[in-house]
Order: sequence, then C-alpha cells, then structure tokens
Amino acid sequence: MKLEEILKSKRLYLDGAMGSLLQHQLESIGAVPEALNLTDPELIKGIHQLYMDAGANIILSNTFGVNGYKLKGSAYTVAQLVTAGVKNVKSLNPDFTALDVGPLGTLIGALGEVSFDQAVDYFKEIIQAGDQAGADLIIIETMTDICEARAALIAAKEVSDLPVIVSMTYEENSRTLTGSDALTVVAILEGLGADAIGINCSTGPDAMLPIIKDLIRYASVPLMVEPNAGLPQMKDGQTVYDISIDQFTDYMVQIAEMGALILGGCCGTTPDYIKKMKQATKDLPLYKVTDKGFTAVSSSTKTIILGEDIDIIGECINPTTNPVLKASLRQGQLSVVSQLAVDQKKDGASILDINLGLPDIDELAMMQEAVDTVSRLVDCPLQIDSSNPEVIEAVLRTYPGKAIINSVNGKKSSMDKIFPIANKYGALVLGLTMDESGIPSLANDRFAIAEKIIKTAQSHGISKKNILIDALVLTASAQQAEVRETIKTLEKLRAELGVPTVLGVSNISFGLPNRELLNRTFLAMALEAGLTTPIINPSDQEMMDTIKAFRALWGLDSQCIAYANAYKDSSFGTVKSETAKAALSLKEIIEDGLTDQAAEVTRTLLNSRQPLDIVNNEIVPALDAVGDAFETGQCFLPHLIFAAETAQKAFEVIKETMLKDGQMQVAKGKIILATVEGDVHDIGKNILKVILENYGYEILDLGKDVKAEAIIATIQAEDIKLVGLSALMTTTVKNMQKIITEIKAGCPATTIMVGGAVLNPEYAKTIGADYYGKDAREGASIAKMVFE
Repeated sequence: MKLEEILKSKRLYLDGAMGSLLQHQLESIGAVPEALNLTDPELIKGIHQLYMDAGANIILSNTFGVNGYKLKGSAYTVAQLVTAGVKNVKSLNPDFTALDVGPLGTLIGALGEVSFDQAVDYFKEIIQAGDQAGADLIIIETMTDICEARAALIAAKEVSDLPVIVSMTYEENSRTLTGSDALTVVAILEGLGADAIGINCSTGPDAMLPIIKDLIRYASVPLMVEPNAGLPQMKDGQTVYDISIDQFTDYMVQIAEMGALILGGCCGTTPDYIKKMKQATKDLPLYKVTDKGFTAVSSSTKTIILGEDIDIIGECINPTTNPVLKASLRQGQLSVVSQLAVDQKKDGASILDINLGLPDIDELAMMQEAVDTVSRLVDCPLQIDSSNPEVIEAVLRTYPGKAIINSVNGKKSSMDKIFPIANKYGALVLGLTMDESGIPSLANDRFAIAEKIIKTAQSHGISKKNILIDALVLTASAQQAEVRETIKTLEKLRAELGVPTVLGVSNISFGLPNRELLNRTFLAMALEAGLTTPIINPSDQEMMDTIKAFRALWGLDSQCIAYANAYKDSSFGTVKSETAKAALSLKEIIEDGLTDQAAEVTRTLLNSRQPLDIVNNEIVPALDAVGDAFETGQCFLPHLIFAAETAQKAFEVIKETMLKDGQMQVAKGKIILATVEGDVHDIGKNILKVILENYGYEILDLGKDVKAEAIIATIQAEDIKLVGLSALMTTTVKNMQKIITEIKAGCPATTIMVGGAVLNPEYAKTIGADYYGKDAREGASIAKMVFE
C-alpha cells in the first residue's frame, strides 16, 4: 500500500533522538556513532525498543551519518553500517523500518567539493544497501541544501522503489541554509516525486509553525514534522533542551491540527516525548491531502506561481539574434551570458530563457556550464531552450530548481521524447500549438493541439498544472488574419483550460517598420486576452511600460502602487531601451558575482590607483554590501559565497602586482578554524574560511575531527589571537566544551568563537566561548572586532 493511502486512515509516529540517548549512556561516542550498530548492537536495539514501547511505529535505522564521503579512511564500509543498522531495527519487528539518510557533511556542486553526480553516487550506495537489508521506506532528513536533497531523492528513485520522505531543516529566516523557502522546497521535491515532505531539527516546534503553515498551504503530499525539544543548554555538565514534554506535546497537537500526518521528534526528544505526543494526537481528525494545483517554476531560492500575475521570460540569452553572444560562445566564453543574465534580472525579468543552439559549439557542455553560472548569479528560475533532448536531460539533472522545458509540440515524436524527461525531473513543459501539420490557422485547431498536449502529458504522469501553452505568434506582415486567431486562442485557453499562457511577442512585427509600436500594441491586446507569461526583451522600456500599465489597470497592481513608484520621478516619459548601460565598477562586479570580469577590471584600476586603495574602497565595501544584503534576507548563502569568490579574483591580481613591485603583503591577522574532535562535518567552517580570506585574514584550517592538542600547538607556534570552532552533532558539543577549557588554560589570551547547528548564543556562553557566530557574515564581524 502506498504511504499516502496509509495516511488516509491513520497518523504515523516516528521515534525521537538517538544521539541524545547515546550521550546519556556513553562517556565517549566517537566520530562514527553508527559503528555501534556493529560493536554494540544491543545498545542500539535497546534504544529502538524504548521508542517502540512509547508508541512509535516508524523506527529509523542508526545510519544518519553513514556515507562514503564521511567514511573516507574509516575501518567501516557503508554497506556494513547500513546493513547492520537496518537489520537491528527489523529484528524488533516495528510497523515500518525506515532507512535514515542524512546529509553528506559538505556542500555539493558549485558551492562545495563534491560534484552533483558524485553526491548522487554516494546516496545510491546508502540506499541500495538499505533496500537490500529490508527497509520499508526511506527518510532523507536534516537537509540544509535543496541541491543535496535533489541528489538524494534522484538517487533513491533510480535505485529503489521504496516510498521516500524528504525533510529539510530551516534557519531563523524561515529558509534553508542555502536560501530555499517552503514554497520552493515543495515545488522542487514534489516535482521529483517525493512521497512526503518534512521539516526537522534546528529548532523547536514553536519556531516551526510559520514554515509548517506554508508547507501545508502548498504541498500536495503528506507532511512530516520532527522538531527538536527546543534549544540546547548546558546544565550540570549535561546538554538539556528548553522545551518540556508538556510544552512539546501542546505544540504537536497544534501541528497535527494544522495538517501534519507524520509526527516525531529530533534532537533532545526522548521516548517520554514521543509517548505523550502520541497519546495527545492519535485521535485527532486526519488532514485530507489535496492537489493544490499551483503552477510553480523555481530556482533554488525563488519560486514563481505562474498565472496569478504577469511574469516576464527574458529572451536575450539567445545567439540567434545576438552576434556578440554568438562570438563569445564560439570562443568558449560565458561572460556575455553572465552579463545578460544580471542585466535582464535588473530590468525586470522573472524567468530567463537560455538558448545556446549554435551548430559549431558543444551545446551540451556549454549549456550545463551556462545554467550553472546563471544559477549562481541570479535567483530567476530558468527556461531550458533546446531542441536536443540529451541537452535538456543533462541540464535538468543538475539544475537546483524546477525549470521550464522549451519546448514540446503536438507531434507524437516530440511528446514521446520530452515528457519522460519532464516527469523524471519534475520540470514544467511549454507546449507549442503545432503538430505534424504545422501551425494551424484557426484558434479552435490550436486549442485542440493544446488539449492533446495536456492529455498526453497526463498519460506520462505529468499534471496539467505543470503545462504552459504557447498560442504561437505569426508575423502580421505575412499572416495578418492569424494575428486575431492567436488572440482568440489565448481567450479560449484562459476560459476553458486555465493554464498559464506564453507568447514570443516580438515575432508579430517581423518585416515591418516601427516594430516597437506594433510589439507594444500587440502585447496589450494579448494581455487583455489572457497572456500571463510574455517572452520579451526586458530592456525594452516601452514593452515594460505597457506591462506596468496593464497591471495597474487590470487590478494586478493593488492600488497602483508599483506603477506609481515606477513613475513618481518621471517628468519627460520613459528612457528608450537602446540607452547604453554604463560600465560596471569593481564594487558592482563583486556585488553581482561576475567572477570572470573581476581580474580584468582590477588590472585596469591598478593603472591609476594604489592596491590598498582598491582593497579599501572597492573590494571591502562590496563584501560589506553583500554581507548586509545577506543579513537582511535580500540575498542568500550561494550569492555570499560567489561574491567572495569574485573578490578573490581581484585580490589575486592585487597580490600579484604587489609582489612584482616588491610591496609587502600584510594579512589582517591569523585565524585558526577547526571542526572539533568527534565531528566530521565542515560545511560551516569551509564557508567561513572563504569569507574571512576575502576580508584579508590568513586562515589556518586544521580540518575536521581535530583534537585540542593540535589546536593548542598551532596557537602557540603561530601566536594566534582568534580560533573558530565548529560542531554540527549534539554528540560532539561535550568535546567542544572540553577543547575550549583546554585552550583557555593553555592560551588564555586567545579569543574563541564557535558556531554550528547545535549551538546558540546562550549555549555558547555556558561552554566558555567568547563569541557565537550564527553564520559566516557574523564570523567576519567577530574577526573585525578582535583584530581592529
């Protein structure tokens, strides 16, 4: 029986924390707690049994930290630990044995040291072993990065038929570490076929409520919720949590009433938490899961629900109409693509179409690189525009969002090639109203093709909500009568199918004079007829003016506020679209993350300015500006990192020049960074390293699982003023406290800052740290205070 069918008749209950109970029973757990599956299986089974006795009917295997990346150099293999972990659970005969899959412990793709395909392979190894050992379902949990969650879910779907639940963990800003909000998580994971979606860890149930509300609002699959027992505190040498069993239960009742169908606990919860929670919620009415029907297109940090407003698809990344872009691509360069992406976002595009269809380039390789580059630079979702299914599939596999495929048409051959790809990767599909007979002249015939496309898509498992329809624009100079048929098609699509509609608007004027006038007039006609998603050049100010005016007059711009703000300072009309854009400063280049432009501009600046002048008045202010935007939620972790990497390109040129001229290079100060003994996670540490280096600090990265003696020896040898310690696991916080105590005893003048998912300011203070850094930006501010 499918998971969703089971949840129609009963609520399911997960277990609680494993690490918290192990801490109470063992003095030292070690860097690989999952080794206990083999070395002390009775201890692990005893904890599982306690949760079963408390009423949990889904028991997670003790495999959260098992993966090939973390186990490098270990005496254990993934297969050994996973097999033992699953079999330990199965031996107790719970209702459901769940394979617990945690994050790899490093960022993947452009942000980290593991590629997307390597991550998929790591997860496949875990999931194959768990499936073979007899797991009943897969729970992928505590994911901080939607890209990694995608890799794990794709791996699960490719090697197993078991139901898959994917659970993310969120920061105080209601987004994941890498910036995904609840709507984006739902759009991406549902598209990839997650059987349920969850939220767990990082916080207690109270702070989860707004996120749960959004998850319930948007999700068309069941919701799983596993909160911590609040925030950790140190009391009498033990880690305790600040939400009592009664408080936890009250919140979980509220969460069940909101619609969560799978309930459990994460860090700090015990069998007593699970028992009381189940007693209080087991008889509550069950939430009915329904298809929410949103047509959503997503990047990793932004989702647009199509059809509710006018959303512009920027058309400029297309070499067919841009000779400068064409020449750049033939030289294997993406600088023009990068600039076009940034410019179109600034000009008002919601979505960017990417077409690199040149016969004399490697389209597949170039498209993959371009999509990766554009995804780093802007938060606009992407439309993948290619006639080659292999290119489309390769790009969709690694794209960290939910893209639009441009396109499919009514030909059987086209639909047979594109729909399986779209279904696997959860993409939207743009359907063109043409088939083997070409583009019909009449609206009714185009509408019939649209119906055929939607019906065929549904036969491939693709919902109507994942289809957009292009009514197709024919040039008025050659097919004047068809102009009105296009408008009629839009009206019919809006009235009878209710799908988002698309048009390449400027095709209307081809071959005629004063194209701008025809374009904006036709755009106004099409918008009134039901066009929701025009494909245009967003730098065409008159077209953008038409859209702003339409939104104001059609009631999409409440109280005409956006319109009034856009033109409140305008006395002489709008600026023509052909007005040249000023060259970007180095500060702007860093803020935009245009890595490939930084070195050249820096060399030019060095012809007239001193190196330290550039550092102090261009690079550092740019990093500060991006950091401020990060703090206020205007940008997210990926952009912060890419801005820092862009600054690094400029720094490299400056250092090279100073060395050549014999000028002394002085770092602002040396800082040690280390993940504490027993912990093999280093995501936060590595992010902080990148940021600090680009503020001019010399970083001594001691790695992960680092003992106090190694840290103290380096402090003494290098005269270190500041040490940054990181820990992710609740089981290693004791080690952090021990290390801090030893550093304070041996090196009392050294300042210590700490960070990690299991910490907070109060907890950091109780274990003896001088500062708590909630993120890399705050870590840089702490360094500035210590050294300046």
